[in-house]
Amino acid sequence: MSQTALQAATPRQTANIVLFGVSMAHLLNDAIQNAVPAVFPIFQQSLSLTYAEIGWVAFTLNVTASILQPLIGAYTDRRPMPWLLPVGMVFSLLGAIGLAFSPGLAMLLLSAALIGVGSSVLHPESSRVAHLVAGKGRGLAQSVFQVGGNTGQALAPLMVAFIITPLGQLGFLWFTLLAISGIVIQWFVGRWYGRHLEMRSMMRKAPTAVSDPSPFSRGFVIFVLTVLVLMLFSKFVYLASMTGYYSFYFMEKYGLPLERAQVSLFALQFAGMVGTLLGGPLADRFGRKKIIWFSIAGTAPFSLWLPYAGPIGSVLLCLAIGAILMSGFSVIIVYAQEMLPGQVGMISGLFFGLSFGMGGLGSVILGLLMDHTGVAVIIKACAFLPLLGLFALLLPKDSRLMARSA
Repeated sequence: MSQTALQAATPRQTANIVLFGVSMAHLLNDAIQNAVPAVFPIFQQSLSLTYAEIGWVAFTLNVTASILQPLIGAYTDRRPMPWLLPVGMVFSLLGAIGLAFSPGLAMLLLSAALIGVGSSVLHPESSRVAHLVAGKGRGLAQSVFQVGGNTGQALAPLMVAFIITPLGQLGFLWFTLLAISGIVIQWFVGRWYGRHLEMRSMMRKAPTAVSDPSPFSRGFVIFVLTVLVLMLFSKFVYLASMTGYYSFYFMEKYGLPLERAQVSLFALQFAGMVGTLLGGPLADRFGRKKIIWFSIAGTAPFSLWLPYAGPIGSVLLCLAIGAILMSGFSVIIVYAQEMLPGQVGMISGLFFGLSFGMGGLGSVILGLLMDHTGVAVIIKACAFLPLLGLFALLLPKDSRLMARSA
């Protein structure tokens, strides 16, 4: 993606190139971020960590992003900062280097925090860019942006299995190549973003960000957002149990090596990539509410079965879980963005931040519980979390939302 290519392209082609760029940056960022929980068994053995200490690493990674993302999103809604895009990947680069050379828990926590800061910058600003180039297809654009992240999440377990497992912690140095590629991509996207803001400012002769009032009452907005947050809780705490601890359960139950456990996690993340890409178009066809509740509650039969399946069955069930569970996240974000127009960055930062924060806090609590009860008990208990998706039936019908926003 070069400046010459952007200048020679039509406006729609340019928009597609930029959307592909932020999606690729999302892929690279999330591959680095999700390699951290995937490599927990290696850290546990090489650094003699407890489950609780592993949980604190996940907590630091996710909560750093959770706290900063809505703050960055809210601030850049008023004062967009295109230069933040490549800077975010610089933090991820430093975090990857730190993970490669960490001698103990303290350095692991610092490295995880750096990667969390990188994510906290990327998600709200890149999501805003996706929103800008979307035109009328906001659901599809958000899905394309999100599927980049899901692809990175899917690739992370395979990278761990074939790069880090043979090389140990120093294998993380290969992830610096991903971060450097992300810096280059985000630099080009940031230049386009800056020119777009300048042109829009000249055309409107007004500030580049406008905070339109919501067409809905405050109580209505709070109710809907509360239900959506509950959906995030069920989704991301369950995912935390899978990405952080399912490998331990798999190895303990079947007596198989880490590489085999990573295959199931790859299936989960790969299917999640497909589900994310399909979620937006399916919501346009069948309605957002239906896709949101089905994406959570529809996961329950498979999640409840998973702890009792064999090694091959676990791969098949993870495919079903990933495809269904991940189909609703981009729909949830667009649903919330359109309830609060003019606050795209804040909503993106809030929901991405909550997703990381819930996952991080869930990892700590799950780790503490596992130290006392064992892995198997908690993995089986977490299988019930997708049943909370039934609360999505309380969301207003799509027709009511459209009528009130008209």
